[in-house]
Amino acid sequence: MDIDAEPDEIVDRPAIAVGHDFPDSHELAEHRHQRSQFLYAATGVMAVSTPNGAWVAPPERAVWIPAGTPHSVRMVGAVQTRSVLIEPAACPGRDVKCEVVGVSPLLRHLLAAAADVPSEYNLAGRDGMVMNLLLAEISIAPLIPLAVPFPAHNALAQLCHAFLRRPDATSTIDGWADLMGMNRRTFTRLFRGQTGMSFAEWRQQACISVALPKLAAGASVTSIAYDLGYDGPGNFSTMFKRVLGVTPSSYGKLCN
Repeated sequence: MDIDAEPDEIVDRPAIAVGHDFPDSHELAEHRHQRSQFLYAATGVMAVSTPNGAWVAPPERAVWIPAGTPHSVRMVGAVQTRSVLIEPAACPGRDVKCEVVGVSPLLRHLLAAAADVPSEYNLAGRDGMVMNLLLAEISIAPLIPLAVPFPAHNALAQLCHAFLRRPDATSTIDGWADLMGMNRRTFTRLFRGQTGMSFAEWRQQACISVALPKLAAGASVTSIAYDLGYDGPGNFSTMFKRVLGVTPSSYGKLCN
C-alpha cells in the first residue's frame, strides 16, 4: 500500500494542521500517512478501523494513529475533521499504537486555531507557539478506554469480526471456547494473550463501539440495547455510564 501523503505533509515543520468536511456515511478507504495523525471530529462521529482493531471517536474524543498505520475511516453524520499530522519525534508522549484520547476545551480551541495556521508557519512566531502548545496538549491528552483490538490468531479473529457484525451481549466464554474447540482455561489464556483484555472487557468495548455510531445516527437507546442482546435499556445504560461516565441518551444529544 502506498503512503497517502497530504499535499503539505512534506514541508519541514514538526506538525501540520489540515481540515476536511465529509458528508454523512462517507468512507475513506484504507490508507496510511508518513506522519502520525491526531484525528479529531469537530462535528459528527468517526469510526476508525485498522488490521489490529477498531476505534470510535465521538464528540470530545480523538484518535491517535501512529505513522505508517493502515487505516480506514467511516463518518457518522456530517463530519468536520481537524487533523494534525505530526513527525513521530515531535510527540513522544503518545503510544506507538492507535488509541482514543480525550479532547480538553483548551485542546479543542487549539485545534480550531491551528486550522488557520499555514503549513510553512514561522517557527519563532505566534503560529509556531500555537503549534508547540498544540503538540504539548496532544502529548498529555488522557487515554479513553474505547478500543476493540483484533487478535492475530485467525480463528479467534473470525469470531471477533463476526461479533462486531452481529454483537450479542449475552455471549459467553464457554460458548466461544466450544466454538474454538478449547477448554475454558485455554481459551481465556489465548484471548487475553491475543487482545490484552479479558473476554468480558472486550465484549463490553465491542458493544460500545457498535452503539456509539447508532446513537450518533439518532437511534433510540431501547432499540440499541435490544440490538446488542440486552434484555432492556436499563442494563445497557448502566454499563455505558460505568465505562464512559454519561448515559447513552446524554451521549446521543452530544452527537446531534
